[in-house]
Amino acid sequence: MRPLTEDETKLLFQKLAEYIGRSIEKMINRSDERHCFRLAAKNRVYYVSESVMKASNSVARENLLSFGTCLGKFTKSGKFRLHITALDYLSQYAQYKVWVKPSAEMSFLYGNNVLKSGLARITESTPQYAGIVVYSMSDIPLGFGVASQGTDACKDLEPMGNVVLHQADIGEYLRGMEDDIF
Repeated sequence: MRPLTEDETKLLFQKLAEYIGRSIEKMINRSDERHCFRLAAKNRVYYVSESVMKASNSVARENLLSFGTCLGKFTKSGKFRLHITALDYLSQYAQYKVWVKPSAEMSFLYGNNVLKSGLARITESTPQYAGIVVYSMSDIPLGFGVASQGTDACKDLEPMGNVVLHQADIGEYLRGMEDDIF
């Protein structure tokens, strides 16, 4: 595990800023303890408290499977891809949110996009292509994606039009994508 390089940090912050905006600073300088980002095996980026990071230094690298929360990984082409394990932090600091109807929850959890017919509420002034967190009507975070339409365009959209393009959901645990996540 090592600290991120300047380019890696820039890519990570750009991706996180799509979803949480300027709240990245709140993620690092939390009231309970400072946190940091570390790159570990298989180009995975972990969000970890400084005390856990210091304690993990006493464990040999080959014996250390994971520490902290895996936010995502760098692809072979150099891009950063968020994993569903980042959902807890994205939902805490999300700028733009969508709530889906109970009838559309299962469709989203199977990896489909959110349609206008399944949309219950959306954050006001959501721009097109903004990172968005998807919630159930009982405020349980289900996943995240990209807004295919802005808030104003959603009002005039036909019922089968896409509102949120699916990127990740909590159903990935059940669909057997553990190799991708961990």
